[in-house]
Order: sequence, then structure tokens, then C-alpha cells
Amino acid sequence: MFTKQPHKSWIVSLSTFPPQKCGIATFTSDLSTAFNQLYAPAIESKIIAINSDPAIIDQYPSNVVAYLRKNYLEDYVKIAEKINTAPQIKVVSIQHEFGIYGGNYGDYLLHFTSALEKPLIITFHTVLPDPPPEMKQVVQALAKRAQQITTMTHTSKKILESIYAIPSEQITVIPHGIHPTLFAPSIQSKKILGLPTDKTIISTFGLLSRGKGIEYVIEALPEVIKQYPHILYLIIGATHPVIIQEEGEAYRDSLQQRIAELGLNENIRFINSYIKTSQLLTYLSATDIYLATPLDPNQAVSGTLSYAMGAGRPVISTAFAQAKEDVTSESGILVDFRNSKQISQALINLLSSPERQNSLGKLAYFKTRNMTWANVCIAYMRTFVRNVPELKESEKRAPKISLRHLKKLTTDFGIIQFALLTEPDLTSGYTLDDNARALQFTVLYYQHKKSKTILRLIEIYLHFLAFVHHENGVFENYVTAERIHSSIQNNHENLEDANGRALYALSITATAHFLPKEIKNKARQMYEKSIENAKKFTSPRAIASYIKSLAIFLKEEANPKYLDNLIAGCDLLVSHYRANNAKDWEWFEQILSYSNGAIPEALIISSKITGNQEYYTIGKKTLDFLISHTFEDGIYIPIGQDGWFKRGGHRHKFDQQPEDVATTITALKSMYEISQDRYYQKCAYKTFDWFLGGNVLGRIMYDQSSGGCYDGLRENEINLNQGAESTLSYLLSRLIL
Repeated sequence: MFTKQPHKSWIVSLSTFPPQKCGIATFTSDLSTAFNQLYAPAIESKIIAINSDPAIIDQYPSNVVAYLRKNYLEDYVKIAEKINTAPQIKVVSIQHEFGIYGGNYGDYLLHFTSALEKPLIITFHTVLPDPPPEMKQVVQALAKRAQQITTMTHTSKKILESIYAIPSEQITVIPHGIHPTLFAPSIQSKKILGLPTDKTIISTFGLLSRGKGIEYVIEALPEVIKQYPHILYLIIGATHPVIIQEEGEAYRDSLQQRIAELGLNENIRFINSYIKTSQLLTYLSATDIYLATPLDPNQAVSGTLSYAMGAGRPVISTAFAQAKEDVTSESGILVDFRNSKQISQALINLLSSPERQNSLGKLAYFKTRNMTWANVCIAYMRTFVRNVPELKESEKRAPKISLRHLKKLTTDFGIIQFALLTEPDLTSGYTLDDNARALQFTVLYYQHKKSKTILRLIEIYLHFLAFVHHENGVFENYVTAERIHSSIQNNHENLEDANGRALYALSITATAHFLPKEIKNKARQMYEKSIENAKKFTSPRAIASYIKSLAIFLKEEANPKYLDNLIAGCDLLVSHYRANNAKDWEWFEQILSYSNGAIPEALIISSKITGNQEYYTIGKKTLDFLISHTFEDGIYIPIGQDGWFKRGGHRHKFDQQPEDVATTITALKSMYEISQDRYYQKCAYKTFDWFLGGNVLGRIMYDQSSGGCYDGLRENEINLNQGAESTLSYLLSRLIL
């Protein structure tokens, strides 16, 4: 039993838990793991396991702090009383399925909820539209005690409202979670699993029971095989433990007998074992078409269907509750229950068009990005916080830095500008902007983690800057995929901001004492050639980058020329401010657009170098003005790129860009370091939380599976492409904080 730990904050889930083999146990384990990855040690997820098998009690992992015996009524009250006296437990989350709790329709649980004094959240995994009266009474009694109900489909919510008379405002819809995976063709995973690469793999996954409808798939296959003989159907999963107790392997035996009768032994294979999550994801990645054929139209949700769609696989499913919501004509095909003919037709339809298979799978992948476990975890946490305000939803643990996607985007010439999902879009070519960011990040990261790989990346990005640098000190920005200067873009766009960003990256490189001398010298030489050109900058952001680059050098050396240039640049920003500021508009232009934080930051850091109080005053005023328009209810909302914010006009909130987030973080960190005002430090962490789901959609913007960052946050979705700018914006922000 858990001990009192008043300095801790726990969210305790009441549920079955591995090594018990059931869907609720797996769900709770995945959610708890995601929760601890995001929030521990500030807030931890712990488990009280519902146990029906004494043999596994000693096998529970350490996060199971207690267990209660399913069929012992006294355990329910004792556990509740123990929870009441544990100060670390802030909220209890019940994962509810009727069969896992003792009594009539699990009504032993009512004794637990009656004795419990802590805030309570209940997730209903099964919601029946025509329940027996006793079942309905149990659900209503549980709902009456709970502060909040969560369910996984809008259909289930409507049933709870109309049939069980639970108020709509008490119910939150949070989808079943999925594991983040990369969208990839099946061939590589087929090789890993030793599956034939020349066959189309069709699969069904889950603990085997008569409710899976496998027999109707088997009856459907002969017609399919006449046209497409090179298919292999995998039936993945052990028989459900309860079924083993009741009838042994009778159902599996009957399926195998029918397979033999139909002559399908070469086309169907059983994977008769309890599959671990990592292996399941590999099987799903090896799958070309996924079949979900449960026989109960009232089944609320299927984790296996969610996983398959999340892996980017086209699905054929019977029309149970979740499938009717999630499987649209753009992501799969719905079939009637117990209808082998429709299953045959659907399979033939997809097998005849590999292009449609790919299209359905890709759209299923897009549609399910909000369902990754991290996003689901954030949604649960927001529900907890609404009912227990002392929990702080933004206290997340940042993932470790990964260079996986950065390396993937980088060729021997430089970093590719754009990506299609996680794959580099080679046709997009290269930019000075992105290679300057990449140089800045890798130099700073090399200070923390020296390796030949990172040094090689530094050399690549620095060489790119040299490639686009002219003798007159001007940098080109755009280079084609063929590694030729793109004269059309370079001649028709203002390149000042890109030039300023290059100077800032070069200053960081030239002053990095831990780098080889030849790299530093090369960076310094390019920088010196560009000073005269930099004096001509008129863009406030370019001027700010140039000022910041001079400040880097002035921290290392007393250079009168650099100091004069810095002061001249600051005075130019001050003149921009004076020409545009008003009582309701403390800014340098008549618009808030992109990279906003860089401008006040330049004045703030220069105030310390020059001792000029006016620089600090204007820098602080303008940064505070930016904060006032980018924070709402403790959430950072960058200026939207779909219209920005013109003075006197509408403040646009979408399309939010990672690059603007990164510049705000840098500005807030600089302000905190100079002022030592923790307000700015807190703002910096709240801003970084935008990447980790602390945004208006509650969506994770950093993809741990790839190491990349999504390109933008739209009104109802995110841009799933992971280009260089967004990924580097995340990496720089993560490194800075």
C-alpha cells in the first residue's frame, strides 16, 4: 500500500493493468506511460490495479502502488479510505468497463465511489444505447459521483446524454490513443518480420474471441484469391484469457478447420501470441490493408482500429460506433455486419487500385495525428486541471534533443528547405535562412555534445553560407535542388532578413572557442566582408539580427568599430519605434508579423553593452506589448501568419509558425537574464510549451518519432509537414531552455 508523501502530486488510475491481458489494461498502461513522459516528476501517474488473478500480483511494475481484488467487496471501501488519507493523490481516474469490476454489472465500484472523497474522473469505455435497467442505474450512479465523464466517441456522448440523462457539460470526448509512428511503405517492416515482400499483407489484430467476426473474413477470401492470389491474411493475437477459461481454443480450432476446408492454408497465418506494443506496431507497418470486423454494432471503440489508422493503413471495417465516426470514404471502407460478400468486394476494390490504398492510408494517418498518446494525455490533463486547479497543466518535461530529422534533411551540400511529412522535398532546394539556423544550432549544440557527426554538419552549413556569399558581402538566399543560385527568387525578394540571420550565425561560429581554428576563421572572414552591406539594412528584423551579431563579438572583445555599428543600429531601431509608437501601439512598425521577438531583444541586450537606459526602456515596453498580444489565459498564441496583426485591425491567430515561437523564447530568455525578473522566465517556459501541446488546439507540435517539428498550427488542424525552419526553430528553442 502507498505511503503518505505530501510533497508529491499523483493522479491515480483505477483499472486493470499489465501483466493482466486485456484491452483496458493496455490502454491504461499506454496512457500512464505517456503521462509520465510528459509530466513526471512534477506530476506522476500511478495505478491501483483491479486484480482477478493472484498469480500476477508480484509481477506488477513499480507504478502500481496498490491493488484490490475484483470480487472482494471490502477491498473497494478500504482502498477508497486509503486514498482519502494520501495527500499526494490529487485526483482519481477510473477506467470503466463492466466486466473488470465485481458485483452485478460492476456495482461493487459504487461502494468505492461512495467512500471516496477525492475528485473523480470516469472514462466509460463501453456505452450501450439500450442497457438493462440495473446497468443503467450503475452508470447513472457513477456519473452522479464524478466531477467529469470522458468517453471516446461523440456517439457515446450523445447516448450518455439522451439515454442516461447525464448533462452534456459533464462529458468530454477524448479519443482512444495511438502510438506515434512514421508514415512509411510496408516493405521494410515485412523484411524485419520475415514476411514475404511479394505478397499483399492483410491483417486483423486483437485478443481472439467469437465477437471478432474472423469467420466472415475467411468466407470472403476465396472470391478475392481468384483475382489476387498473392495475399496473406494475418490473424494476430492470442485467444482472450476469459475465452480460454470458458471454452479453451474451440473458436480458433473452428477457424482453422474452415481454412483447411476452403484450401486457404497458404493464404492465412495465425500469430498466436500476446504481442508487445513495439512488435504490434511493426506488424501494422507491414500491413497493406487492415480489417476490423467486430460483430457488435454497439461496440463503442476499438483500440486496434485506432492503431491501424494511426499507422497510415487503409481499413475495411464493420459499421460499429467508432468506425461510423472515424472511417469515412476518404480513409477506408465500411461493410455490413456478418457480410462476407461485402468484405470480398471491399478487398477487391482496394487490391485493384494501389493508388487508392495509398491515398486512404495517408488520409487515415492525417486524420489521427490528434490521437497520439501525448495529445490524448494533454486532453486528459486539461480535464483534470479544470476540476483540480492546483494541478498545473503546463508543467511538462521536454523530450531529449534528437538530430534524427535534422540529419535526414541534410545533404552533403546543405539542409533541404521543405519536407513532405517526414521525407525531404528535394525539389524545394536550399535557403540561406535555413542553413544559417542550422549552423547556429549545431555550433551551440556542439558545445554541449562534441562529436565528429555534429562537426561535419557545422562544416556543411558553413560551406553553404560560403557558396551563397559574394565578394561584395551580400548573401544570396535561394539555391535550387541542382545547386544553382535561383536568380528569379533572389532578384525579386528582399533578402535583408536572411542576410541578417547569416551574420548572427557567423558571429556565433566565429566566437565559439571550442571549434577548430579554421572554422572560426572562415566564419570571421565572411562576417568582416559583410559589415558594409549590413550598414545598409532597413528592415527592423535584419537590423536586429545584425545588432545581435555585433553583441556576440563585443562580449568577447572590445572592438570600437563593432560598438559604433551596434549603437548606430540601435538608434535606427529607436527611430523606427518613435515613428510608429502610440499609446495603444508600442511597436516599431504598423504591424505585428513574424520574428517579432528579435527586435526588442536587440535593444535589450544592447542596453547592457552600452549602458544606454533608453534602449532597455524601449526594449521592455515593446516586449511587454508583444506579450500582451500573444498570451491569453496563460496560453501562448503567436501572431497568425494568415493575416498578422495590423494596427487598428483584426489580430489573426492562425496560421501559427514555430519560427515566431522560437524568436519569442529567445527574447524572453534574454530579458530574464538581464532583468532577473522571473515573470519573463515563466513566460519563456509557457511559450516553449506551445511545442508540447500548450496551444489553442492542445496539440503536440514536436514529433518524437521523427525528431522533427510540424510546420504550423491552423484553426482546426496542424500542418504535418516537417520542414527545416520549423524543426530548427524547435531544436534552437529546446537547446536555449
